[in-house]
Amino acid sequence: MKSLSFMLSVVLISLSTVAFAQSDAKKPVAQSDAQKSFDKLKTLAGSWEGHGTTTPPSPEMPDFMQVSLRVTSTGNALLHEMKGKGKPGERNDDDPNHPVTMFYVDGDRLLLTHYCDAGNRPRMAARVSPDGKTVEFDFVDVAGSTQYGHMHHALFTIIDANHHIEDWTYIMPGDKPMQAHMDLQRIKTGSGIAGN
Repeated sequence: MKSLSFMLSVVLISLSTVAFAQSDAKKPVAQSDAQKSFDKLKTLAGSWEGHGTTTPPSPEMPDFMQVSLRVTSTGNALLHEMKGKGKPGERNDDDPNHPVTMFYVDGDRLLLTHYCDAGNRPRMAARVSPDGKTVEFDFVDVAGSTQYGHMHHALFTIIDANHHIEDWTYIMPGDKPMQAHMDLQRIKTGSGIAGN
């Protein structure tokens, strides 16, 4: 009789454990700050254009910029491509000298890897503002030579669905920072570099 009652206790405990596990499985999992920030950046998918400036001024920085953002890899990555030298509404596909940046979530961090035209690949990790309007990326490390400098910091400020600002900090040789500021408007379908 003792063994029957012991077996009954074990079965009841097992069943209650399974029931609790199933109820926990139905609870929504809280989304990490990294995933929330990544999802916010993915809303920028599309084509953008606007004016760019640098501090200190640089003749190499075009004053008109084109940016395309595309969600890729089944939603696991965001591709950012920056182009210059165009005019409003004009495509600029022939110039191979433009950087590409990939955004992705790695564990509990939102990271970017910037494939720089200086020949290196800095990585940066994100911090999100309390209001969720800005995502700021701080330098983590860099692969490749920094002989010509490297990208060191990025800040994305989302004004609304059709307007965002990008601020990028580049560390030039001699550890001198140069800041690029781009005020970008979404290109309506049918004009500019839309459809990327």
